Order: sequence, then structure tokens, then C-alpha cells
Amino acid sequence: MTPLVLAWVALGCAAVPALLYLWNGVLFREPPALAGAALPPVSVLIPARNEELGIEACVRSVLASRYVELEVIVLDDASTDRTAEIVRAVAAEDARLRLEPAPPLPEGWCGKQHACFALSKLARFDTLSFLDADVRLEPDALARMALFLKGGGAELVSGFPRQETETLLEKLLIPLIHWLLLCFLPLWGMRHFRWSAFGAGCGQWFLTTRAAYEKLGGHAAVRSSLHDGLTLPRAYRKAGFFTDVCDLTNLATCRMYRSARAVWFGLAKNAREGMAATGQIGFWTVVLLCGQVLPFVLVPLNSDRLPTTFATDDHGPRYTPTEIALTACACALGARLLTARRFRQSRVGVLLHPVAIALLLAVQWYAIARAAIGKPVGWKGRAPPAS
Repeated sequence: MTPLVLAWVALGCAAVPALLYLWNGVLFREPPALAGAALPPVSVLIPARNEELGIEACVRSVLASRYVELEVIVLDDASTDRTAEIVRAVAAEDARLRLEPAPPLPEGWCGKQHACFALSKLARFDTLSFLDADVRLEPDALARMALFLKGGGAELVSGFPRQETETLLEKLLIPLIHWLLLCFLPLWGMRHFRWSAFGAGCGQWFLTTRAAYEKLGGHAAVRSSLHDGLTLPRAYRKAGFFTDVCDLTNLATCRMYRSARAVWFGLAKNAREGMAATGQIGFWTVVLLCGQVLPFVLVPLNSDRLPTTFATDDHGPRYTPTEIALTACACALGARLLTARRFRQSRVGVLLHPVAIALLLAVQWYAIARAAIGKPVGWKGRAPPAS
């Protein structure tokens, strides 16, 4: 393949996601502002396994919620740290919070899905909010999400909090969550068609109606999943429901992982149900390498071909591989820079964007290799369940 053809391929793979990002950027909004609407009471359900570092901040932020009646139930999923002790201490101050022990984990279930299913049985209210223990909410976040669920036409909604990052691998990989969503999921299609392929969400925070949840079968429908951010919305859509997503950058905060090792294995555990799924990894590898890495390789390789004056021929402008590759670089970095500015992310990820993409693909192929040798990636001391 000639440098000119490679450059055009790179531009196509970079420009299409960048254009979709611009369209999605308009559609991806915060949940609606409160305007005196009556809201249903909400059961906030928090599965917790060894979450002593963040559980107190999480539950206190939920208890500080305004404008909505709530209960908070934390399910201690066989924690071996101080998770249960911390929750008991906070519960002694506020009767709306209670701690429950998780029942034994049945065969074939992922620990989180089983914990969420058990929590749904303990909830008193008909609006269910499944919240990860490392998320912290602003006081009006819960009420606005309840309003989003009530008036948006979807039976399952999820929000994308602002992702806190400190280590280098966090800064490179975690911000790609927002970037991938807005560059590759057509939000217009998600809101107009129930196709399961349009199903996506953030597993850190889901809200749903009890009626839809129980009709679906609850988390039992995705019992073996390690990546409910994808599988739960798709299960809802297969059952005939709409799902939706919103921007929680100003309403919620999450620190997903606290070390490079946790980032690597945390993303790898989800990979087999996402980008590294059978039939998808080839597409993602080609599209991401061609659009987000190849342009930055082509520019220095073909820099000697850049003319000093603008070239034309009888058919119009004649572009060199370097000019085309530079345009592809602008598309790739433009979308990535806009993502960093809007969602308050580290600029390190922008400067090292091609490296971040290469690392992301390396995580996917690592997960595939582990599965191929019969050692799929587990999480928090548990092996992944058989599908």
C-alpha cells in the first residue's frame, strides 16, 4: 500500500469519529435541572467489596442529597477490610442508611451482578439506583437523575461521572471512556431505535424503574457479566426498553482505580465483553490503529514529501501523504483535546494520545491471550464465572 493510500485510510479512520464526536457533543447533556417536579422516592443500592478507601465519602454524599426521599442500602460482599465497620458507623448517625450482608455467591454469577440482584430484593421503593462504592454525588445529582429517568422516555439511564486520575496509566487510559463513547456511539440512533447494538452506559451509576427491572429479570439477565456498563443496557433493549446516558461531569466524581496494576487488570476484566469480544477486536484494532496511531507515524516518515508551495494539477489540488496525515492528526487530537477540556481530564492523555490508544489495544489483546490459555482475568480475588 502506497504512502498516499495509507494517508487517506488514516484520514478516513480519524475524521469519521471526530465528526461523530462533534454531533454527539451536542446531544450528550447533563440531566435536566430541577423545576419543582414531584419526584418518586429512590432506593440507592451500593454493592461493596473491600471498599474502605471510598465507601464513607460515597454514602455521606448520597445522604446529603436534596429534593428527593431516599433510602441507602450497602451490601457488604464478603469484604475483608473495614468496609462494614465504616458503614455501620455512618448508619448509626442516619437511619436512612443500612448495611446488609451478601448471600453466598451462586455458581455462574459475577459477584457484582449477584450483589445488585440481592440489593433489588431489599429495596422498598420503586425507583432503583445502583451506585458503585467509589462514586461521590453532588447534593442535587440524585434528584436530577431521577427526573431524567422519569421524563426521558427510557427505563434505564446511566450517568458518566468525572473520572479522577493520578497515576500515569490512569491519565492515559481512563479518559478514553468518554472519548470512545462520543466518537463511536451514535447517540441519535440510541434514542430513536431499540437495537441492542446502541446499548451502552456507565456501570458506575444506573437508575431504573422496578417494573422494567423485574420484567427483564434484573441482574439475573447478565449474571455472568463483568461489564454491566454494556451488557445491562443491551439486555434492556433486547427486552424492548429504551436506555439513555447523560453527562455527570459537574454532578458526580469517581476514582475508578488507584494504581497502574489496578487500571490494567480492571480494564482487562471488562475487555472480553467489549472491544475484545469475539468478532469485534479486528474492527477496533484496525480502526483505532489507522485513525489514532498511523497518522503520527506517517508524518515523520513522509516529511520530506511536503512541498514548499501549494501543489495543483489539471484535476485540482494535489495533496501529499504528509498533508493528509497532518489533517488526520488534527482530527484525532482535536476530538481528544475537546474531550479533555469538556470533561476536565489531564492533558497528559492528549499529548500521548497515540500511546494511550496503543496501550488500550494492548489491554484488549492481553485479555484475549489470557482467555485463550484458560486463565481469564478475574477481579477482587474472584475468578470470572463461566458464561
